[in-house]
Amino acid sequence: MTPRTRIYVAGGATLVGRALIEQLRNAGQQHLVGLPPHEPDLTSMSHVDHFFATARPEIVFVAAGRAGGILANQSFPAELMLDNLLVSAHVIAAAFQHGVEKLLYLGSSCLYPRHAAQPLRPETLHTGSLEPTSAAYATAKLAGLTLCQAYRRQHGAPFITAIPANAFGPHDEFHEHTGHVIPALIRRLHDAKVRQERTCAIWGTGRARREFIFAPDLADACLFVIDRWDDKEPINLGSGQDLSIAELAALIAEVVDYRGELRFDHARPDGAPRKCLDSSVLFALGWRPATALRASLEATYAWFTEQQEPRHVRVAV
Repeated sequence: MTPRTRIYVAGGATLVGRALIEQLRNAGQQHLVGLPPHEPDLTSMSHVDHFFATARPEIVFVAAGRAGGILANQSFPAELMLDNLLVSAHVIAAAFQHGVEKLLYLGSSCLYPRHAAQPLRPETLHTGSLEPTSAAYATAKLAGLTLCQAYRRQHGAPFITAIPANAFGPHDEFHEHTGHVIPALIRRLHDAKVRQERTCAIWGTGRARREFIFAPDLADACLFVIDRWDDKEPINLGSGQDLSIAELAALIAEVVDYRGELRFDHARPDGAPRKCLDSSVLFALGWRPATALRASLEATYAWFTEQQEPRHVRVAV
């Protein structure tokens, strides 16, 4: 990429999309197209095709599609699946039709079978059943990944795919019912502190293990692989560290300064027992995350609390 390369981040208003745009700007990219709020409606083929025909992006990052935590996946599986199917089909087809020079499609760690060997490797995709709590969403994301591979196999399209660990950071969805685990826990523990509650309920047993990556680090990894990866197989984009939900909740409680008791609700689902990526291929290429987990959580919480402060309006007199 040169500073004048036309680059489109599909899903520029998402957590990862925002981080990608900021990272690209920091890297000196001067020709970003389709920036929010002027991004096309990605669920409309005609809108997407018109955008690609007029903006003519050369490099495309696909970070679009609705997502959510366990409760959102249980409550809205049809909406999540349909949105991601439409976005993937429209963007990938238009990218091929209009001669995009390279496309990076971002999947999700829930693409891996529920009982795949740990750490998770791309060769285990399609070898078993998906985690039931996120199967609809995962099926749609898996379809997008497979579509990229199909265009590459049939037409030699320069499309690559990546599977990131659970991303979090500023601009995340901090709603305890729709957000992913880290922002949902930050919201829940922050509210418990403000209300001076002696206990805070956490979904599940706390034994499930997850791997997380700070959104700015994930964006950096995406820019790294767009230049250095060209293979039909996905590449994992992880931090190399996983921890239990109980360990994570305790760490977030420290960051938030909540001093009450954490109580795990065993009646609530854990989701997959463990999701840890094998990112050895990425690390061998020379990339490593720049931000430690605690520092990432502190930066995320600082951003969250800043958004909670009341905005004072100056009145002219």
